[in-house]
Amino acid sequence: MNNISIEMARLTDLVLTLLFWAILIRAILSWVQPDPRNPIVHFLDRVTGPILYPLQRIIPPLGGMDLSPLVALLLIELLKGLLVNAILNLGGV
Repeated sequence: MNNISIEMARLTDLVLTLLFWAILIRAILSWVQPDPRNPIVHFLDRVTGPILYPLQRIIPPLGGMDLSPLVALLLIELLKGLLVNAILNLGGV
């Protein structure tokens, strides 16, 4: 059971880390207005949109600046810490 818990914790950490980087890259790309038809931009929008769009409805822009990526990054880091530790604790590690 310990090996399964460790691997599940690693997988959770990996997925959340990749999501973190996808949101960060999308935020940086938004500064340069990339072509929305670009496959990479389209992929990033499809992956990060379900997280960012609800946050954008809740969090108003501050001085024209979208703070939803920052909030999403903070939430991902919080979730990563909580989930990975919970998985390891459930597995008795």
